[in-house]
Amino acid sequence: MEERREKYINPFTDYGFKRLFGEEPNKDLLLDFLNELLKHEQGRITALTYLKSDKLGTSEEDRKAVFDLYCQNERGEKFIVELQKTKQKFFKDRTIYYSTFPIREQAQRGSDWTFELKAVYTVAILDFVFDADKDEPNKFRYDVKLTDIDTCKIFYDKLTFIYLEMPKFNKSVELLESRFDKWMYVIRNLNELDRIPNELREGVFERLFEVAEIAKFSKEEAKAYEDSLKSYRDLKNSLDTAFEEGIEKGIEKERKVVVRNSLNAGLSLEMIASITRLSQEEIRRIKNEGNNS
Repeated sequence: MEERREKYINPFTDYGFKRLFGEEPNKDLLLDFLNELLKHEQGRITALTYLKSDKLGTSEEDRKAVFDLYCQNERGEKFIVELQKTKQKFFKDRTIYYSTFPIREQAQRGSDWTFELKAVYTVAILDFVFDADKDEPNKFRYDVKLTDIDTCKIFYDKLTFIYLEMPKFNKSVELLESRFDKWMYVIRNLNELDRIPNELREGVFERLFEVAEIAKFSKEEAKAYEDSLKSYRDLKNSLDTAFEEGIEKGIEKERKVVVRNSLNAGLSLEMIASITRLSQEEIRRIKNEGNNS
């Protein structure tokens, strides 16, 4: 069967994410997204400046921390925007660590510095769900600040972490209630669409679809995207294979438990074979493994 050709880029590829949000000509897209994400926090951001994310820190080890996007607004507040395609054991730790760089770079030399800091925001767009959040299928956005445990009041409001678990966002286009919903829908579904939905026919999204249309890429851009897409698919295939193998191993383990329990209960090989759909030879092998262990 012929593979479906996508009309628009996949935002979860490195190239796709940077094209939509990380290029100077398309900065208005990032500005609109952050304004919708943070409008209750920020008021309105009127200007953004991209900053180099590979020049932070004072040591070689520090400089290994490279953010996907790093920028500041007109008030000097800093924004780290990270795209994370796969689960990483200490990803939350990593986002905390990243936030220390824009904090430290604000330090002023000399004795007159009062330690006043500008706000730092870390936004993580996740193509997975944290294990701890699986029991909350309808909550896809997590806003985290330093908070007093007893009163639940915010203790410090200049350090904010926002995690967006994209697989949980399952609204259809007809059910989008806000501009932020529209952004979530576009990021989640862009490469699955073959046209601009009527619900998204407004300036910023029409711009985004234009920027994302693969047919309008130059030969070099198309090659860069294809390479990035291949890396993304290879990563996904590896994870899917590992998951399936994990399930298969789990099933095999359960079958062995059933076989051994059935043997201990005195069931015949024929009865156990009927229950487990294993051959009598396989059942004997499992029995012998138990005797030898």
